[in-house]
Amino acid sequence: MPKDAPGLLLAALGVAASLGVHQLVPAIPKLTAAVVLGMAAAHLPGLRPIVRGPARAGLSTAGRRLMRLGIVLLGLKLSLDDVLGLGWATVAMVLAVVTATFAGTLWLGRRLGLPGDQPLLVATGYSICGASAIGAVSQAAGSEEEDVAASVALVTLCGTLAIAVLPLLHQPLGLGEADFGRWVGASVHDVGQVVATAQTGGPAALREAVLVKLMRVVLLAPLVAGVAVAVRRSRARAKSEAMTVASGGGGAAAGVPAVAPAVRGGRPPIMPLFVAGFLAMIALRSTGAVPASVLTTAQDAQELLLAAALFGLGSAVHLPTLLRTGGRMAALGLASWVMVAGVSYAGVLLTA
Repeated sequence: MPKDAPGLLLAALGVAASLGVHQLVPAIPKLTAAVVLGMAAAHLPGLRPIVRGPARAGLSTAGRRLMRLGIVLLGLKLSLDDVLGLGWATVAMVLAVVTATFAGTLWLGRRLGLPGDQPLLVATGYSICGASAIGAVSQAAGSEEEDVAASVALVTLCGTLAIAVLPLLHQPLGLGEADFGRWVGASVHDVGQVVATAQTGGPAALREAVLVKLMRVVLLAPLVAGVAVAVRRSRARAKSEAMTVASGGGGAAAGVPAVAPAVRGGRPPIMPLFVAGFLAMIALRSTGAVPASVLTTAQDAQELLLAAALFGLGSAVHLPTLLRTGGRMAALGLASWVMVAGVSYAGVLLTA
């Protein structure tokens, strides 16, 4: 039996259960139910050993690959006119949000005295795309596993909370359907969390959220490249200082940083493959050659794929681990969450 089979089967059962919940309580969207059911499965005594054991590989595959397939099919809902309709003002807004969130979180994390690369990793996760961005930057920076785990836990917690909190602010903040989607796309961390949050606002919100979010995802490659260059320069400078001290006969003095290991990992792709697929589907839809029956089938498949992916993402949330992130990390997470949400909201109002 393939190693992914148990987890994919459990994800399929989770999708069926989420459809059942939606049928019983139509006010609960299918994708929201899938996330909650995934979290429940990860903490129920009877299912927890399965989720953390034989089903883990398949659930991880669902959370990554099925999500990407769902996003690709989502491109068939959009035309080139929709993309061009975002305008340069939205591009400028996304750049401003990413820059402000990254710089502000990095500065605050260092002021709070967080160890190692935690400020850098948290700043990356909040400003770009959650855990996947943390993983890419941690390889470029050669970060310690403990720093990576703590950062991923914090970003996952806040991104998951956004699924519940942001829809409650939709009407009080006076945002229309499309503006709510742009706010979600600019402020929520992971692609899956963006989909789960934005779909509560309707089809237009989901469309705008994914477009804005994918603009942020594309910025991952230049960010990782910039971090890699900065790390190499820092290590070269530290090595030069250490050699200078050693040549003076005193050896390595206190306060001189040890030379870090070489940067690990290759360069990330300029554009993730699923983003290219998403854009290809937009181009295909823009031709007007896709039959309505194909579009309907693709929409049904997209919802099933996203539900399975969100169930997998929900099952990866481990509450005890999240609670151990510590007070300073929690303070940084809360402050950065308010920062990205506030800057994004201001950007949406200015570009509406």
